[in-house]
Amino acid sequence: MKTKKRLFYTFMILPFILTFFALFFLPDQIPAHYGSNNQVTRWGSKYETLIFPIITAIFGAFMLCITNWSAKQEKSGTNNVKVSLLLGLVSLILFNAMTFYFLYAAFHKVENLSSVPIDLFQLIFGIFGVGMILIGNVMPKLRMNSVIGLRTVWSMKNETTWKKSQRFGGITFILTGIVTILACFFTKGVACSLWSIGALCIISVADIIYTYRISKKY
Repeated sequence: MKTKKRLFYTFMILPFILTFFALFFLPDQIPAHYGSNNQVTRWGSKYETLIFPIITAIFGAFMLCITNWSAKQEKSGTNNVKVSLLLGLVSLILFNAMTFYFLYAAFHKVENLSSVPIDLFQLIFGIFGVGMILIGNVMPKLRMNSVIGLRTVWSMKNETTWKKSQRFGGITFILTGIVTILACFFTKGVACSLWSIGALCIISVADIIYTYRISKKY
C-alpha cells in the first residue's frame, strides 16, 4: 500500500517538475493545438505547457478524495482503497505519458504529429488497455460501495448481485483491455481510437444487461 501511494504522489507531481525545468529549454513559441489531421492549428506561449501538469495534479487530488471516500464505506479490509489507488495510478501514468509526448512535440516544434515516431492514439489507448487488464484482475475483490466498480441499480441490489457483477465486470474489463491493445498494434490514429472506444461501448452495454439479468435471478 505504501509503495502504491509513493508512486501515486510521484506521478502526480512529476509532470509539473519536468515541465518546470523544460521551460528553460523550450522555444518561446510552441505548437499549442493540433487539428484532427494532426496539423498545428494554433501556436502559443511555452508557459501553456504548465496547464496539463496542473490538471494532472488536480485530478490526482480528486482521486485521493475518491480513495478516502471508498475507504470510509469499507467496514473491513482495504480492497476498495487498493483498487481506487490502482485506478488513479493508471490514470496518472496516462497523464504523464501525454505530458512527455507534448513536451517532445513542443521542444521539436512539431507541426505534424504524424511525423512523431509514436502515434498519440496508440500511446493513450495502449496504456488504457493495460490499465483495463490490471483493474479487471482486482475488480472481483471490491466490496460494495457507491464510488467504484461496476455500479448499477441492479448490481447494488444485494451482496450476491454485487459480487457476481464485479466478477463479470472484471472479465469484460480484461477482454476490453486485450482488444484495445490489439487495436493499438494493428491500427493507429482515429482508427485506433474508434476500435478502442467501440469495444468499451459494447462491453458497457453487456455489463448493464448482465447486472439487470442477475438482479432478476437473485
